[in-house]
Amino acid sequence: MLTSATTNTKIVSPAHYFYMPTQVEPLNTSSFCGNQVDVPNDGCIIIVWGGTGTLAVNGCEHQMSRGSVFLCNGSSLPHLYMKPDADLHGIVIMCRCISVHAAGSQGLDSPVPIHRCPSAIMRLSGEIGMIWREPQLGGPFRLQQLFTELLTALHEELASRQGSSPNSWLEKALCYMEAHYREELTREQMADQSDVSPEHFSRMFRKYTGRTFNGYLTLIRIRSAQRQLLTGMSSLHVLAQEVGYKEGAYLSRKFKEAVGLSPTHYLRKKKRIAALNLNHTASLLALGVTPEIGVYTSWLERVQQASGKIQKLDPYDSTPAAYYEAVASSQPDVIISYNTAPENKSLLPLAPVVELPFMTMSWREQFRLLADIVERRAQAEEWLQRFDDLVRVSNESLDHQLGSRGTVIVWEIGKHKAYCFSSSYGRGCQILYDDLGFCMPEQLIEEGIVSRGFVEVELEAIANYPADYIIITELPSSTASQEKLERLFASARWQALKAVQQNQVYLLNDAELFCGYDPLSSLAQLHELVQVLSGSHHNNIRR
Repeated sequence: MLTSATTNTKIVSPAHYFYMPTQVEPLNTSSFCGNQVDVPNDGCIIIVWGGTGTLAVNGCEHQMSRGSVFLCNGSSLPHLYMKPDADLHGIVIMCRCISVHAAGSQGLDSPVPIHRCPSAIMRLSGEIGMIWREPQLGGPFRLQQLFTELLTALHEELASRQGSSPNSWLEKALCYMEAHYREELTREQMADQSDVSPEHFSRMFRKYTGRTFNGYLTLIRIRSAQRQLLTGMSSLHVLAQEVGYKEGAYLSRKFKEAVGLSPTHYLRKKKRIAALNLNHTASLLALGVTPEIGVYTSWLERVQQASGKIQKLDPYDSTPAAYYEAVASSQPDVIISYNTAPENKSLLPLAPVVELPFMTMSWREQFRLLADIVERRAQAEEWLQRFDDLVRVSNESLDHQLGSRGTVIVWEIGKHKAYCFSSSYGRGCQILYDDLGFCMPEQLIEEGIVSRGFVEVELEAIANYPADYIIITELPSSTASQEKLERLFASARWQALKAVQQNQVYLLNDAELFCGYDPLSSLAQLHELVQVLSGSHHNNIRR
């Protein structure tokens, strides 16, 4: 602390905080066990790239998934752990704080996770992990530079969610543009709305998006035009007005500048497709179309006898930067994804992202929409007609063997939790409830399964949900959970269930087959379920 000789006024130096990483490692269930480093840590950054699971901190549990970030200070580290049922992939960064003229640390603590973080945060964390493992890939200060950029991005994201970020006006401007791109928008108008000068708006906008204001507005409009062309819009003049241009000729010129093709040629072109979800990959395969890159399970590869030429995308076990590069390498003309995927916006520079509604569009509707995009609607209708014929035959057989259907519940059992589903979530429920005429237990409806899509309970609680038929599509892999399940099956509560007493509990344990909500999976699930219910499947749980 300094004192001025002329005024006797104390001049207090401002407090500064400097963080440095001390350990970087992959995120897994052993990440927080023991001492990772020989020096104490003042903070920890946990960034999730994929999967889902529960993080427990100071006795509070937090659900984490792709795009989630958790910040905690050193005092929380001894009380931080990931629950055994978690399947999270990502990175853990331990760090120390050096403070000048201040005690403790600041800026690296949040009582709750930050969800759906921007792709820039995911990318920076991926680069940090790479440089930590292979220091020779960067200069001597590259890790320090990346870590500072990450801290800045995290601080701004936290502040923006609290309404005080210097860039919160920019986020609002982007959201406004995405909602009002059909209207006449100018840089000056947006700057005035954001209460900043046009020059500052342009400078910050380009730094944040990598594009000028007009360039980003054009990108949004052209991507919208591409999506509408793919899903049925035909009149170029009407399309121009739909996306914010006054006439079709001007749209055609801007379209060709951005895409390299006129709207007509783009529509006729055989599309290179990136399918970012298992269900969409399977729907395309059912139409005889192999996406340039897609998500596959080993079951889907076996069923299709897919060759080594396929390019597989793993959305759960890759860094955001690697995920982006993988999609980019396929050079897609169109990207298919669910509207809940957080990375959709970051992929906009690559191609139009056709977002299918999650849980509100049936697999048949999704199948037809994808068929329209690849111009195979007739094949889709033929496929669906054959499927519906099979459903009709299956119902006639079940009518003869079972009579009235009754209620059925489908369980997927994890390490510590059990999940049952509505038809909008698949897992064979779309077959049982929508095609084969079974009813959902009233208790599930009362608990809101229709709006949420699933119900999550403790493993032991599945005995509290009676139904005429109980189907289990997945069992836990850990020995402890298997033993817990065996004790449940031997309990009086389980034995008292009507389905158990009537020998109508079926153990299928084929998670890969039942996780799909698409034509190929639905066909396989129909065959399996009809076999089970007709008595030709012998893997049931007897008392």
